[in-house]
Order: sequence, then structure tokens, then C-alpha cells
Amino acid sequence: MGERTLAGKRVVVVGASAGIGRAFAVRAGKEGAQLLAAARRSDRLQEVVEEAGCGTAVTADARNGEDCARIAEAARERLGAIDLLFISIGYAPLRMFAQTTSAEWFDVMQTNVVAVHRAITACLPVLAPAAMVATLTSETVGQARVALGCYSTSKAALAESMNAWRCEHPEFRFCNVTVGGTVPTEFTASFDAELLSVAVQHWIARGLLQQTMMTPDDVADVLAGMFASVLDFPDVGPENLVLRPASPLVSP
Repeated sequence: MGERTLAGKRVVVVGASAGIGRAFAVRAGKEGAQLLAAARRSDRLQEVVEEAGCGTAVTADARNGEDCARIAEAARERLGAIDLLFISIGYAPLRMFAQTTSAEWFDVMQTNVVAVHRAITACLPVLAPAAMVATLTSETVGQARVALGCYSTSKAALAESMNAWRCEHPEFRFCNVTVGGTVPTEFTASFDAELLSVAVQHWIARGLLQQTMMTPDDVADVLAGMFASVLDFPDVGPENLVLRPASPLVSP
């Protein structure tokens, strides 16, 4: 049996300018996928396409319905249809739960849940039969972490939204990927350093932090291999995948 790759697959990556989304887009392009990379930052998108060696860049904010429609239309024009829609967007304020503001709640839910829903809705008519739709959730769901309550709540909502898609559109496959500690990403870029230090001590005390982290490239490579295999077997529907660092926990 030959090696399975994304070569020739029609792949759309939303959130392709940073972190796991960027790494996945580059990997898909290098494997020979027909790639469409979408994100808010046009300069970074161009770098992604150049590194991937192929692809179409679409500057778009998934929080905007018109931008999502442009992503879908670009996919129709450039790819014809979508075999894999990979959505890697997310936002997390580091805030104690009681201090989380209404504005922060709105931003988190808008980005982590509503924007994902808009992207899927827009691309639904362009999905090929048995297409894969994959989103990223977090290991914080069910493992509460100090100062990340708003974020984990939104990711739990995202997981349930994928259940709803799966229920109402069984002609496609919807996969929720739970991702553990991964660096470097921009996830912590806006975190308050002092509160982060306090939070980390709480995470360690509860056995929720591992000694080493995964890298975006490692996660992207694993996902690319899995999705490449799944796309060749349309009767197989992976619903949930969990990727966590294999290292020991940090001792209190």
C-alpha cells in the first residue's frame, strides 16, 4: 500500500496565517494539495502560499458573513469543490471567570463558535460528497483551568455545534479535533504576564500541564496523515480526535 498524502485533494484552510492552521496549510501545499488559504492578514497569507509552493490566498475574516461567502466562492472558482475544510481559528482572553466582561464573552463566542458556523454554512454548497469538515477544540473542555473559563465554555459550544452539523448533514463528515499544549502559537500573545504566572501554578497543582509541548508542525503532520487516509475511505467518519503531548506532567 502506497503512502497516503493530500496530493490532489481540494483543501480549504480557514485561519491559515498562524499556528496550527498555518502549519497545516503549508504541509497540505507541499504534499500537492489544491490549496485555498484564508485568514485576516494578507501579508502572512502570502508567506504561507509561498512556503507551501502553491495555493490561492483569500484575505477574509470568518467573523464576517460576506467574507465567508467570498471564501466559498473562491473555492468554487479555483477548486470546483472542497474535499477538506479545515478551520483553525480561536480567541482566548486570560481572565478570572468572575471578571470576564460581556464584551469578552461576545468576542470569544463570535470567534470560536459563530464564525466557525458562518464558514461552514457558506462552504456547505461547495463541499464534495463525503467531504471532511474539521475544527479545533481544546483539552480545557472538561478539564477546567483557572482564567480560561470563557474560552473552554466556547469550545464546548463548538463541539456541540459539530454534533448538530453531523446530525443534520450526514452526507458530510464532521471531525472535532481536541488539541493539547502546543507551542509556539499566538494563543498567549495577549495574556497578562502576571495573571498567566498565577494561572500556570494552578494548572501545575492540578496536574494539567505537561513537561514538554507539541509543535504546530507536529500536530499538522499528524492531522495531514490522518485526513489523507480518511479522504480515501468515504465510509469512515472520524468524529473526535484527541492530540496531547506524550510527556510526563509537571510536578507541583
